[in-house]
Amino acid sequence: MEMIIEQLLFSASITGPICLMLALGVLLKRTQIINENFIDVASKLVFNVTLPALLFLSIISSNHSLASSAHLIGYGLIANLLFFILSTYATGRLFPKHKDQGVIIQGGFRANTAIIGLAYVSNAYGSSGVALAAVYVASMTLLYNIQAVICLSPKGEESSQRAFGVIIKTITKNPLIIAIMVGMLFYLLAIPVPKMVLDAGHYFANMTLPLALLCTGGSLDIGSLKHEKHSTWFSTSLKLIFAPLFITIGALLLGYREIELALVFLMSSAPTAAASYVMARAMGGNAPLAANIIALTTVCSLVTCTLGIFILSALRLI
Repeated sequence: MEMIIEQLLFSASITGPICLMLALGVLLKRTQIINENFIDVASKLVFNVTLPALLFLSIISSNHSLASSAHLIGYGLIANLLFFILSTYATGRLFPKHKDQGVIIQGGFRANTAIIGLAYVSNAYGSSGVALAAVYVASMTLLYNIQAVICLSPKGEESSQRAFGVIIKTITKNPLIIAIMVGMLFYLLAIPVPKMVLDAGHYFANMTLPLALLCTGGSLDIGSLKHEKHSTWFSTSLKLIFAPLFITIGALLLGYREIELALVFLMSSAPTAAASYVMARAMGGNAPLAANIIALTTVCSLVTCTLGIFILSALRLI
């Protein structure tokens, strides 16, 4: 009994702080201490400045051999690609004439690795975990953007050319990818960074997760879940049940354990990324449905992720 309580406390120590920050975001929004304008500005600050700073600093200060994690990144890319294919097939079978197939599929595979996933890893393994997760986040960001454009694009030669342009634009202008690529360059070439710059960067980096989680909580709209129930719950099931099961079991079979297995699970069990709403809107998809999926997966992931951590720790796999 004592061991079970200890494992439950370990699970709660990872997801609990995120839950509290999300709840605080909801409370601050309800009491009008923060508003939509604050959330919009703060979200842009996180995406364009503080999160890139966190990822860059995590890489250049890492004691972990990033080259040795190439196999893990490769597995993550292949597993997520296969799950995307399975999600597309399952959605096509269950919603054959649904006009919003692309939005449902995107909600099922596109994890919020850069904020929620990174917060999970940070709580579990600290800065060493974040450094390993940073490269994983970059790889998944590339893959998710390509997959999102594919599933949201209408059929046709003209739309295919437009989709290719969107893919190139989202990859080359993504601040997270740019920061991680520059960080890798500094790390591999051992380029020194002045202490003054590092200190200023850490001020920005330390703002990232609290500010991002407050904004995520403040932007949640649980009331919107009364619409598109079947498609919302199906996409949520893909994201929070089938994706973690498929990707984590695959990692287990390949022999991954400890921090690497935990990283794969925590990233795959993160809720649907907020960027899926922006992408759905930009590509002419059902943006309200995308918002519903984000809200439901964000709330439910706190339960499913805690349960998953408990099971893995009870089995002494992480």
